[in-house]
Amino acid sequence: MNRLTTLSVFVLLLFCATTLWAQEDKEEKKEPKPVPPPKEFVTSHQGTFGGKAIKYKAIAGETYLKDNDGEPVASIWSVTYKLDGPENTNRPVTFVFNGGPGSASVWLHLGLFGPQITKVDSDARTDDGAAPYPLVNNNYGLLDLTDLVFIDPVGTGYSRVVGKGKVEDYWGLTEDARSIAKFMRLWVTKYKRWNSPKYIAGESFGTTRAGAVNYELEGDGQEMSLNGLILISQCLDYQGSTSTHDNIVSYVTYLPSMAATSWYHKKAGQGKTLEAFVEEARKFTLDEYVRALYKGSNLTSDEFKHIAERLSYFTGLPQPYIELSNLRILVPRYRKELFRDKGIAIGQLDGRFIGDEADDVDDRPNLGDPASYNIGGAYTAVLNHYYATVLNIEMDRPYLTDNEELGSKWRWRDVPDGRYWEPSYVNVARKLGDGMRRNKDLKVIIASGYYDLICPFFDAEYTFARNGLLKDRVTFTYFEAGHMMYVHEPDLVKLASDIRKFYTGK
Repeated sequence: MNRLTTLSVFVLLLFCATTLWAQEDKEEKKEPKPVPPPKEFVTSHQGTFGGKAIKYKAIAGETYLKDNDGEPVASIWSVTYKLDGPENTNRPVTFVFNGGPGSASVWLHLGLFGPQITKVDSDARTDDGAAPYPLVNNNYGLLDLTDLVFIDPVGTGYSRVVGKGKVEDYWGLTEDARSIAKFMRLWVTKYKRWNSPKYIAGESFGTTRAGAVNYELEGDGQEMSLNGLILISQCLDYQGSTSTHDNIVSYVTYLPSMAATSWYHKKAGQGKTLEAFVEEARKFTLDEYVRALYKGSNLTSDEFKHIAERLSYFTGLPQPYIELSNLRILVPRYRKELFRDKGIAIGQLDGRFIGDEADDVDDRPNLGDPASYNIGGAYTAVLNHYYATVLNIEMDRPYLTDNEELGSKWRWRDVPDGRYWEPSYVNVARKLGDGMRRNKDLKVIIASGYYDLICPFFDAEYTFARNGLLKDRVTFTYFEAGHMMYVHEPDLVKLASDIRKFYTGK
């Protein structure tokens, strides 16, 4: 290579390196987009709740969470419903959120607690179809008893990171709980409600969040003691709500829900009431099934056959199938096998729902959860319609009722980096038990659906019989529906009544 060629190559390499360095330097110096002022939309309304005519304001908007330098790093979207007029600093306030993680508060907002709600088929027989969907006054609302604050965690609804904020600072069990606790403190400070009775209502993972938030509220030099937790389809200890091989606890906790669901579909327990059949399933589970599971392959042939026969009795599944399953029935398989002959799968969130599937030989449902896709269109459309036409909200981005990206990136680790930790089932029940001991007024109501095949009712009983939880301050209430029992009209009435008693003690 001659000297001129060598010089040309050197100049070319120098140019490329300089360009690369300049590009990297530009990226490093790239400033985050300016953070606009938080948006807020205030409207006035009136309605009848608890037999009382109530005038109230709806305050929908963004609350900015700030870093140690006072810079906004996250925007929490919330909708507040509070009495119109002078601030009542002693009036109860209830903070409401759903679960996922990755779900916005739309379900509890439009299904149970909001002043207006939507309706789907109460008997779970038909899909919600296409628009238009109903938006009706909530005749069972609680605004006569408490103000309501619906919260969408970061990454759901309209909530997002802003400025220098990073999603990893919010997408995790502890990180999420801290951000919600921070929002709650900001809210009670803004509205001068530190001395108000305070409640949390959560559903599904929202109950996990509730337990974690209660723990976070006990610290940071701003201790906030809650009056009560409303746990709808609780999942504080995930071992009992994770149907997977070798998790003996899950075979135990799910069996009574399978029995209840088979009873509903007239596959088992006919001639008995639901409550009587469920109690029979509870007794078998604790007295015989647990022992058999722990004996495993040490069961005698007669013992094995007896347990298989009893499992067939409770689930309605063929005894040979149960024997092939080695007495261990996973929930996805149960959902597919119950109506194998008809090519129908039942719901997981709510076993009342059914869905026709194209693949009739798969061992688990492949179309999705009919309890979800049979109602999702209605809730999404009505939420957007309600925001635009009733609350007069105008935002420059879509409202995310669910964010799957969040779930796939969620950090379940609940100890600091650098501290030894290995993966295990999530469990915030012990934290709640400790919290009940530190706060004599903290009480809990647990609402469980008999046909919930994701957060089984027997798991609630199992969880609250352990973990240092004080059962004298815990109320259990049961419903003939599933995870979102309020989509079933009779259960909406009963659940609202049970929660009303929880507030008033009457």
